[in-house]
Parts: sequence; structure tokens; C-alpha cells
Amino acid sequence: MGEDMAGTAKRPPLVRTARLVRKVRPARAAATALFLIAALLIARHSWDLRLLTPAAERALYDLRVVATVPRVEKDDRIVMVVYNDQTLIATRKRSPLDRATLARALRNLDAMGAKAIGIDILIDQEQDEDAELVEAFRSMRTPTYLAYASADTNAGNIEYGQQQFLDAFQRAIAGPKVKPASIRLEVDNDNVVRSWPAQPASVPPLLANALTPVHPESRRYTGSIRFLAPKLADYPVYNKLPIDLFAGEAVVPQFADLIRDRYVLIGGDIFDFDKFETPLRGLTGATMIGLEVHANILSQLLDGAGYARIPGWVLWLSAMVAVIAGALSSLIGGAWWRLSAALAVQGAAITILPFMLHARMIDTQGLPVFGWLVGWVIAFAAVGAAARAIGSEQRKFAQSALGKYLPRDIATEILADPERLALHGEKREIFVVFTDLEGFTKLSHAIAPEMVALLLNRYLDMLSDVVLDHGGTIDKFVGDAVVAFWGAPISRPDDGERAARAAYAMWQAGEAFRNSAPEGVPPIGKTRVGLHFGEAIVGNFGGEGRIQYTALGDSMNTASRIESGNKQLKAGMMASREAVERSNLDWWRPMGRVVLRGRAKPVEIFEPVPDMAASDLGHFRSMMNRLSQGDLAALDELEAFASSHPDDAALGNLVYRLKHAEPGGHYVLD
Repeated sequence: MGEDMAGTAKRPPLVRTARLVRKVRPARAAATALFLIAALLIARHSWDLRLLTPAAERALYDLRVVATVPRVEKDDRIVMVVYNDQTLIATRKRSPLDRATLARALRNLDAMGAKAIGIDILIDQEQDEDAELVEAFRSMRTPTYLAYASADTNAGNIEYGQQQFLDAFQRAIAGPKVKPASIRLEVDNDNVVRSWPAQPASVPPLLANALTPVHPESRRYTGSIRFLAPKLADYPVYNKLPIDLFAGEAVVPQFADLIRDRYVLIGGDIFDFDKFETPLRGLTGATMIGLEVHANILSQLLDGAGYARIPGWVLWLSAMVAVIAGALSSLIGGAWWRLSAALAVQGAAITILPFMLHARMIDTQGLPVFGWLVGWVIAFAAVGAAARAIGSEQRKFAQSALGKYLPRDIATEILADPERLALHGEKREIFVVFTDLEGFTKLSHAIAPEMVALLLNRYLDMLSDVVLDHGGTIDKFVGDAVVAFWGAPISRPDDGERAARAAYAMWQAGEAFRNSAPEGVPPIGKTRVGLHFGEAIVGNFGGEGRIQYTALGDSMNTASRIESGNKQLKAGMMASREAVERSNLDWWRPMGRVVLRGRAKPVEIFEPVPDMAASDLGHFRSMMNRLSQGDLAALDELEAFASSHPDDAALGNLVYRLKHAEPGGHYVLD
């Protein structure tokens, strides 16, 4: 039977997986294995794939950055001194930036006692002010680092002539206090800067490393940048002052307090120049100047806040866990809440864990979260498809071997003693269960044929597993209806209890089925169940080559009428007194006497209420017993009792029927 349905759901997924492996055909096993390998590779290497996954991974990473970004007060250790658009207007120079302004600012900043100065401006072509700037650099007492870039690491951005001038200028200003520093930043394919750039030995240290050479190991660090966000929106993380304030001959003395013992970064804050997108763009909605990216790197370095890398073996292990979880989840059957609970737990783990790791300074760049999801889905689909295929083969085998579905223990006995399966009709007392899915014919016209087949197969599998798990024989499927019986071909002392419990479980399975319909499928109707006990002719019937083991007789028709009566009775399941008295269960409440459609003799019917409190059930039976003895006051009590249970539609219908009963106390169903 279908491996994802109620009966087999009782087996642990690992046990069911082992059973699947033993039964799967080699070709299907190979195909499933290929899908699982693909799922594992995607779950491990989704950052490296060229399709949708890298973009999705980066988007999820940026979401984690925004959610966990440290919100801080102003970082007074760093000051940015910038050329802005007003500076360009005043100097009447845009590119290259005015170097006389830089020379005057350097002298003043040096006098103010800056701890170190980093300059994010490339001096790569000759200007009239070069002599003045060289003199300023040579006179510096503050450790100063001037931007350097190599054509080897910036191909396409620096021409040969620029490189020659840049090298010559660096040699001209070289001294104990003035040295080159790399300003190279790297962006991903989506033009977002997320990581420290690679720092090859052929170029000077990165600007932040040059300014604070106390962490030599950071020369090898290429992990994520820890961006900072202001605690208060109106106050930026770093002071940003225009270079004009420091380029005049008479600098305001108070500015010295903003510079003394601080790291000063000099660069451009110019419209549409040196702008970078960062993961924080979703938070701020704006780009970030390159100088501020360097400032964030410097803060990270000063705090010793490098992200820890996740070892490769952990990534492989997490990928395998995701794939195994998907495979096992496809084998969780039974009530809808079982799979829902498993999905909720796994979804919470996949969602929350990456945020927790990033908040704890564990680098989640390269953590294949989207890959886990894709790998999980592929594994779920592949193993689920194999399970359904095997279930289908098992059903075909059972039909070819015995002509119809039989419980495993009965099938085993019959295979051991074929004479027990009568090859002719014989009269037997059996418990008969009829089910029907309300409105399925109408539903089948509203959805695609493939979805009809999928839903119907799943539904019939669920109900079939219930029958077999309770030791019943599946007589037939009539569209979406299931007919089953207990007491043949082999009878057991507890057939009545098995049949009653199975009938109620089939109603429960129907509720689970309709509450777990795929998205886009119209609402599915209720499953109605009828249970009856009586005589029937049971045996093999049909022409040669088309023999079917089935039951015939009035008891089958009665069970069918009871099932169809549920609609008018506002109930999901009803059973006859004949079946109730033999069930050995104390969960029944009497629901009056009705005349079934097409019948003349009234039938006393009962409804299972296993969840009803014993006191309420006893009180209910007492009222019904008094009413049957002619105590009309019991009807008023029953009506009051029904009013206190407004959600019990079957109870309300009972009161209505009792008020409109025919002489003799029965109600005729339409």
C-alpha cells in the first residue's frame, strides 16, 4: 500500500526507508540515488552554482546582516575628512581632486595630533600642485598611508602610464612616516561589497591593516565585513567633516579635539563617485562611499571582530542532514499534523539557525541555506516518488495474488492454506463498512486530471491502509467510495471492535485528507461512513479470468444506506444497533430510529463519540432512554442539552427528527 498513509505511518521513517531500499527496483534505485546526489551537491555548493541559487543565497545573507547588524553609538576612534561636491565647486576641479587642498589639510591634521592618517585618493597623474603635496608628505610626523593600486590586481582600471606615475610618486614621498596602502575593495557579481578583499603579497597592506598593524593575521582575512549601523538614525556611526575645514590657513582650534588621537580617513564623498552597495542597502536604502567601507573595516579590525569560518566538513554534514531530513519527511504519513509538525521544526531550524550563527560572529557567507531548501525538496520528491511507486507495485501484487486487498495476516494464512479462501459463495455474518467522499465528482471537474488522479490515489491509499491495519478485507473501490468487511474470508473474535475502530479511523483519515489539500485545490468534502452487521454471501464471483473476492447481500445495501444517510443526519459516521452491540466499545450514543431511503423497516442508529465526557454520555443515554419510555420532558432536556452544544450538528438534527418523528418514533429519511 502507499507508504505515506495512516497504517504504515506507525513505522519509524528509518525503518520504512530500509524497507523501501530492499524493495526498490535497480533502475528506480539508481534514479533515486542520482537525485539524492544532486540534492546533496546543491545543498553543499549552492553558492558556487551559476543559476538562481547564488543570488538567492546572497539575498538571504543580506537579510541576516540587516537583522543582526550591531547598532552602535558614534565610533569616536575614526574621523572621515572628505572632499564633497561643495569642495569641487570651490576648487573648480573634479578629477583629479585638488592636491593643494590635500597638502594644506595634511599639514593641519598633522599638527592636531592625529593617531594615523589614511588617504583613499589615487595620485596617478601629474598636476601643478604635486610639488606642494610632496613637500607636505615629507614633513609629516603622523603615520600616513597613501592609496596604492596595482594594475595586476585592478586590471582595466589602471593603465601603464598611471602605474608608472603612481610608483614614481610613492618613491618621491616615501619615508619613515609615509607609506603606501592598498585601497582595493572587491564586489560580488551583483556589485555588492560584502567581504574583505584578497590581499596578495604583491601589493601593500589594506588601508585598515596599514593603519593598525597590531593584527598581522588580518592580512590573510577575507571573510565578511562587519558593517555597523547607528543606534539613532539622526547620528551617523562616523564623524564626516569636509576637508575645507582643515585646508584653510587659520583652522578653528576646536577642530583639534575632533582629530587628536583619532584615525583620520581622507577621501571623496562626491555624488556618483566611489559608491558601493552593501548588505545594508535594504536597511538604509542608500549606497556607501568607499571611504566609509574602509572605516567599517577599520572598526572591525580595532575590535578584533573577525567572523569565524565554518569548516568545510560542517557544510558537508549540514547538507547531508538537509537531504536526509527531506527524504525521511516524505515517509511521514498518517494524520496531517505529523508532517506539519516535522516541517515546522525543520523550517524553524533552517530559518533561525543562520541568524543565530551570524549574530555570534560566525560567517554565514558560504552557508548554503537556500541550497538546503532546494536539496530538501529534491530529496523529499525523489524518495516520496519511489515510495509511491513501490506502494503501487505492492497493490498490484496483492491484486494479482489474491484478487483483492487482504490484511497481511489473513493473506499469510490463505497462502499457507489456500482452501480457506472459498472458491464458491458461502453465507457469512460480516461487518460491512461503506465510505463516500462528499462532492468529489464535482471537484474532479474543477481541477486537472493529473491532480484528480493524485488526490484520489492518495485518498484511497489512506483509507485502504486503515482497513488493512485493522484486519479488514477491502471489497472494492467505486470511484472515491471504499467498501470493506470483517469476518471473511477468515473471522476473528474481535472483528466487531476492529470494524468499528476502522470505520471511525477512516472518517478521521478523510478529515486529515481534506484538511491537507494542495494549494489551489477547491475545498474537499467530508468523508461519510456507514457500519452494519448482517448476513452476506461471500466468495469469488465473476467470469473466467476475472474472478473477484467480494460480498453480496442485504447487509451490504444497509451499510450503504446508512452511509448515505449521514448527509441528512448531519453526521460523519453512523452504525446500526446490530454492529454496535457486537463492537465491545462504550463510545456510542443512540441517535434515534430512522427509515433509510428505499427501505420500510426502521433502523436504530448510533454515532461514535469517543471524546465525549463519560458524564455527558451517561446523561445523554438516560434522556434517550426516558424518551423511548414516553417521558416527553426528556425531549425538553435533550433540546436544552443540544443548545449547550451548538457545534454538534448531528445532535441538533436528532432533536429536529424527534420533534418531527412519525408515529412509532421513527423518522423517514429522504
